[in-house]
Amino acid sequence: MKDLRTRIPIQIRFNDIDLAGHVNNAIYITYFELARVAYINEFMGDVKIDWKEEGLILAKIEMNYKMPVFLEDTIVIETWVSRMGTKSLDMSCSIIKIEKGVETEVATGMAVIVCFNYKTNQTIVIPERWRNKIRK
Repeated sequence: MKDLRTRIPIQIRFNDIDLAGHVNNAIYITYFELARVAYINEFMGDVKIDWKEEGLILAKIEMNYKMPVFLEDTIVIETWVSRMGTKSLDMSCSIIKIEKGVETEVATGMAVIVCFNYKTNQTIVIPERWRNKIRK
C-alpha cells in the first residue's frame, strides 16, 4: 500500500506563520488533512461516498516535527495508507521541504481513520469497494 501515494504541493500562507517566524505546529495537521483529502480524491474519486450515511472519521493523529518551515519555503506532502484493518486504516504522511532541488523531510505524521455510519452512529467494516480501491 505504501506504493500508492499522493504528492501535493502546499501553499504556505502568511497566517500559517507564528511569532517565532515559522509555520505553527498546529498548521502541519491542517496540511496533512489537505493531503488526506487529495489521496481520497485521487485513488477513490470514482467511488461515491454518501457522507450523510457512511464515511470516515478521524480517531487519532500524530505529528513528528524535525525542522521548522518558513513562509518562503517550498513544501510538498506525500500521503499513503500504511495499515488497513477491519474498521480502520492508518494514513501516513511525509512533509518535504524542497530547496535548490534537494528534498528534506521536515515532519512525518500518522492518522487513524475509522469507517463510520452516521445514521446508526457506529463504526462499520471498511466497505469492500473502498478496500479494493486502496489495494489496487
